[in-house]
Amino acid sequence: MRQIILASGSPRRIEMMKAHNIHPIIMAASIEENLPLYHSMTETVTYLALKKAKDVEARWLASLKSQTEDSPSSLDKPPIIIAADTIVYKDEIMGKPKDQRDGLRMLRALSGDFHYVVTGVALVEAGAQNARVFYEITKVFFRPYTDEEVISYLKTDEAYDKAGGYAIQGYFSRYIDHIEGDYDNVVGFPWQRIQEELKYFD
Repeated sequence: MRQIILASGSPRRIEMMKAHNIHPIIMAASIEENLPLYHSMTETVTYLALKKAKDVEARWLASLKSQTEDSPSSLDKPPIIIAADTIVYKDEIMGKPKDQRDGLRMLRALSGDFHYVVTGVALVEAGAQNARVFYEITKVFFRPYTDEEVISYLKTDEAYDKAGGYAIQGYFSRYIDHIEGDYDNVVGFPWQRIQEELKYFD
């Protein structure tokens, strides 16, 4: 397999790739996550994933140019950039909570009901007009919980770098009743689908 650049510093995504014997170059994207008006949940994640991939592609090409006089197009097999963006959707698009009040608002809305976890993924062949952009949706069902339980949880650091304020593999997993769809997608990296899409770059 050719070199992979992961456009994320997420420990969960890095661990998942290493578990499949892939050791990517880590180049976390740095973008403004501003969205056009009226984006759907799937349009949001695919738009942001591609924006992240293109940001990393531009930086990688600039770095390559500074190291060699060769054109990027002369490379036999340029690396594949993988970028992802995950949201929770329940009547609104939920990203990472801004603060405790925002986290309480989000988790109240999810209690005793179902919501969607949507991950957009962009695979971009660096320096080439070759990309695959797709999304995965998983339905997650929560058992009811109280405000007191949520407030206690929000005193930890776990909630604030997770879409919707929770991680399926973390403390709040005790409130998950069941899911319909891909577990890895809820983690934020639908690995089985990514593997299938990578075949288009062989």
